[in-house]
Amino acid sequence: MPSMLRAALSVVPFPRPSTLPEDTLTTTVTVDPEHLARYQRVCGFRLSDRLPVTYPHVLGFGLQLDLMTRRDFPFPVVGGVHVANRIEQHRQLTTGDVLDLAVHAQDLREHPRGRQYDVITTASVDGAVVWRDVSTYLRKGPSETPKGERPAREPAPATPPHATWRVPTSTGTGYADASGDHNPIHTSWVGARLFGFPKPIAHGMWSKARCLAALEGRLPESYTVDVSFKLPILLPATVGFTFTGRDFTLRDARTAKPHLTGVITA
Repeated sequence: MPSMLRAALSVVPFPRPSTLPEDTLTTTVTVDPEHLARYQRVCGFRLSDRLPVTYPHVLGFGLQLDLMTRRDFPFPVVGGVHVANRIEQHRQLTTGDVLDLAVHAQDLREHPRGRQYDVITTASVDGAVVWRDVSTYLRKGPSETPKGERPAREPAPATPPHATWRVPTSTGTGYADASGDHNPIHTSWVGARLFGFPKPIAHGMWSKARCLAALEGRLPESYTVDVSFKLPILLPATVGFTFTGRDFTLRDARTAKPHLTGVITA
């Protein structure tokens, strides 16, 4: 929890640099089977010694938070919006793998709604990178990039969802316990309201993991999966999952508004 305390304290104003830090933070981890099982349960994966493609993201979450709460990071971590995530898996990972994790930030850039940057996490085994994660964050604010036209609203799906899931309020606290991400917008009604949400919202990376759990056993051992996070899932919720070829979506079951869109490439 010390990192979460630093995250809360990051909103205290002090002079910040205008560039991302150049350092890379590293650690070595072995997988705790009990922790893995807790993660698999909350995300809907089968209990197995095979690591879900999204699991190394939570193993690296502490390093990611350590990086983004440093005094030489250009923004407070509170208020950053996770807008996209790409994961590249080069081979199937298991509990027997000892993972060398490395985290750095790059590509601070203008965006019509503020500024974006990427936090890169890699996992290596015996010196070879076997897994790579790119999390893209948006810091809302003034921008020199013109806003342009508002993107067209995505059309409602022509077919009903392939699966419908009930997402209970406990998903927020359950995923927080498994991932280490105890952001109060996911775990507390009061915390959610402080940040403008009427209810707690599901973690974006939970929604990505839940979609991939639905495809377990149907994906190759080496692939890339990209997602864009859309509207938050207000808990509790009922969502519809659709998978067509290599594309998938997660939508509100009643309104069909999108929560997540994704694509898988082998």
